[in-house]
Amino acid sequence: MTRTTMRSRSRPSALSSREQSLVWQSASLLLGYPDDRLLTDLPLVRRMAEALPTAWREPLSGVVEHLATTPSVDAQAAYVETFDTRRRHNLYLTYFAHGDTRKRGVALLRFKQTYLEAGFTVDTDGGGELPDHLCVVLEFAATVDRDQGRQLMLDHRAGLELLRMSLTESGSPWAGAVEAVCATLPALRGDERDAVRRLAAEGPPAEEVGLSPYGGPAFDARLQEARRTGGIDLPMPAVREGAAR
Repeated sequence: MTRTTMRSRSRPSALSSREQSLVWQSASLLLGYPDDRLLTDLPLVRRMAEALPTAWREPLSGVVEHLATTPSVDAQAAYVETFDTRRRHNLYLTYFAHGDTRKRGVALLRFKQTYLEAGFTVDTDGGGELPDHLCVVLEFAATVDRDQGRQLMLDHRAGLELLRMSLTESGSPWAGAVEAVCATLPALRGDERDAVRRLAAEGPPAEEVGLSPYGGPAFDARLQEARRTGGIDLPMPAVREGAAR
């Protein structure tokens, strides 16, 4: 990691709640697999980006233009190479803190519990993404519960920042979407920068386990039991919002 990468970025002026939601919704779409549906949505994303201040408009518009001018077969191949083959480009937020270890199942439970309490359903049984996928978190924050969605991002801030830096350093055309998301959050403080450095140096834990229990019936049964008993205290790598200011 270079000194430039970890240097404090100047924080742009604050966004309104509506603008913040536009950033998250735009990034949620742009970080999805570039299929025909996304290409159809690009004009909408372009209009959302154009309604934002420069600090958010430019990085989001850069991703829009790349996808709009790149043949879909090339964009799809690049997406798979970027997000499916590189550990530091992982879009699953709990992966950075827990890797594919058993602790990750507990962390995923907290995401699903948060969504369920807000009436937001993630279709993991039907082939949908796990609840910690960045696109899912962003959609939830943009359209369902801004505060809870933002807190999920803050709880996994180190991983989100490592994702941003890794995409930027590799010259990925998707870097702008994550950059815009990170710019909606408070500036990192010293202890938070240290957490990013440690994560960059050590990487996620390496214990391999299957992920199917995290989205299946047994996982949902644990969640229902937690609701009946008034919830459970889930250990998370928290960076609380109050500490980030």
